[in-house]
Amino acid sequence: MTTAFFSHDDFMRHNMGPEHPESPERLAAIISYLADTGLDQRLDWVRPEEATRDQLLMVHPEKYLHQLDLMQPTRGRVFTDPDTAMMPDTLRAARLAAGANVQAVDMVMSSQVTNAFVCARPPGHHAERSKSMGFCFYNNVAIAAMRALTFHHLERVAIIDFDVHQGNGTVDIVGGDERILMCSSFQHPFYPHSHVHRQAGNIVNIPIAADCSSEEYRQRVQDGWMERLNDFKPQLILISAGFDAHRLDPMAELNLETDDYRWLTELIVGVAHEHSNDRIISTLEGGYHLRALAESVNAHLEVLDSVY
Repeated sequence: MTTAFFSHDDFMRHNMGPEHPESPERLAAIISYLADTGLDQRLDWVRPEEATRDQLLMVHPEKYLHQLDLMQPTRGRVFTDPDTAMMPDTLRAARLAAGANVQAVDMVMSSQVTNAFVCARPPGHHAERSKSMGFCFYNNVAIAAMRALTFHHLERVAIIDFDVHQGNGTVDIVGGDERILMCSSFQHPFYPHSHVHRQAGNIVNIPIAADCSSEEYRQRVQDGWMERLNDFKPQLILISAGFDAHRLDPMAELNLETDDYRWLTELIVGVAHEHSNDRIISTLEGGYHLRALAESVNAHLEVLDSVY
């Protein structure tokens, strides 16, 4: 039993411009660092296939999918919002990212691997049911959740989102679905400035003020998440793994260190061991300081890889 690592060269072909923080270099930095540490040799590398139309339709309506198809340019870039651009290879990469999440669920649920990390881009947790934003087009983690619930007939799936930006898209899609418990931590007030208050009972938000210390962050997460997760008893845990709360990240104002991501992963692994038969699928969201991102992903994977 191993940790699956989903990667594809075509993730790198989506390029929103030389100054854009969500760049192909993010994945290159991660893969290079894993090679330097030797962790890459312990992972089960998987080359994903594109999500099918029916798999995307588990989360997004046909009208929205058709709109994206029409907007994709044959050359140059088209912006779907001020931060989010499409180019000729964008939807191919996005379908691969969504497909990797579907395959990861299938491999973990069939016990081919213990857990999985989807090292993909574009990310997904800002994509609402009918709206692309925040660098995201398809909501990868929501697609994974629906695959687990509908195809594998699970009754309880947890989504844990520790990206520094609140996963508004995931909340928009899963809010009110009692089969899913979503626990998230994020800087507040901060982008996307929505989906924080008056949420459905299955959404556990932990808003964090700028300049919060690691110690305070850990305490707030533990106090806010653990009782709900243990009461819920998830059969599978999905992670929206954003590493942009790191103190070096240029896109936010929190002060987490690489070791805090190791701690977060250990916390989640403990819940999965207790309730989920160790089943975890983690998918990359944010993280824009290349060295901090690579180190944090490596720490995250070291913990996942230690589960037997």
